[in-house]
Amino acid sequence: MPNPQLTINSRSVSFAPGQTILEVARENGIDIPTLCYLKDCTPTGACRMCMVEVKGARSLLAACATPAAEGMDIQTESPKVIGSRKLNLELLLASGEHNCIVCEANGACQLQALAYKYGVETVRFEGRTTNYPIEDNNPLIVRDFSKCILCGRCVQACNEVQVNKAIGYGYRGAKSKIVTSGDRPYNQSDCVFCGQCVQVCPTGALTEKKAKGMGRAWEMQKVRTTCPYCGVGCQIWLHVKDGRIVKTSAVEDAEPNKGRLCVKGRFGYDFIYSEDRLTTPLIREGEGFREASWDEALDLVASKFKQIIAESGPDALAGVSCARSINEDSYNMQKLFRAVIGTNNIDHCART
Repeated sequence: MPNPQLTINSRSVSFAPGQTILEVARENGIDIPTLCYLKDCTPTGACRMCMVEVKGARSLLAACATPAAEGMDIQTESPKVIGSRKLNLELLLASGEHNCIVCEANGACQLQALAYKYGVETVRFEGRTTNYPIEDNNPLIVRDFSKCILCGRCVQACNEVQVNKAIGYGYRGAKSKIVTSGDRPYNQSDCVFCGQCVQVCPTGALTEKKAKGMGRAWEMQKVRTTCPYCGVGCQIWLHVKDGRIVKTSAVEDAEPNKGRLCVKGRFGYDFIYSEDRLTTPLIREGEGFREASWDEALDLVASKFKQIIAESGPDALAGVSCARSINEDSYNMQKLFRAVIGTNNIDHCART
């Protein structure tokens, strides 16, 4: 049986039962803007940016939360839809202090991008009266409530994606805000600083503290690599400016992490710039060490291994594979000890 059909912008497309209008549109390369939508999470329709016009409906419908139906005739950029989005953008911009000049998210802010796209230059509404102080009393995340549009993406990322359940909605009306349990600062809450909330925030309400003042989005080059902290192999983007890592983010839809990272993968990158990091092999001589080449160091280790095996047998040696090694390196390590050296004394250290 063929899939049912509907029409989007005078174009007939098929869809699978259970899909939303937004999913069908994106599957067919049709852009519908969103601010609150988070893939694989429960649609909330909170931001109202994805409103579309469906023929026969009494009002505009939220594409992210409306199931697709056979025979629907949908317009995603009609004058009525564009007018609704412009009005909604005005309301969102009036909800806080969105000064793009000094905002860390300038150039990477979805609210800014949509205001530019739809030509929203002035705001006719008064802003909210509640001004919460900026929270920056932890070393990793800055929370600027004046830039929060209450889209709820951070809440869904915390509760549905990472399932840490550290934040939620608090208070009511003009005093509404995103809170931890007891409305405590992040560093006094159940937050584990995975930073998933920072990655999904569409504005400058949540930013990386260590990246503050280090560069704008358009100044950075993105380099894809594998997280070095364990053998899982999470895929990350390095945001690099002038040859230095400014911050990291997860690669969306990439295996195995699918846009997720732990605290070490997201914030633990600056150890590579430590002045205490060894940059060359060292060989002990007397009470101290001297620098050596890799060839000299490896030859020394190999000769010591051979000497120990000749004197005491292969079981006198043992190996520990680092938890930060990739799985392939750990496999080669155990192969070296079992097949080459001839011992089963091989272990894998716990991650610290």
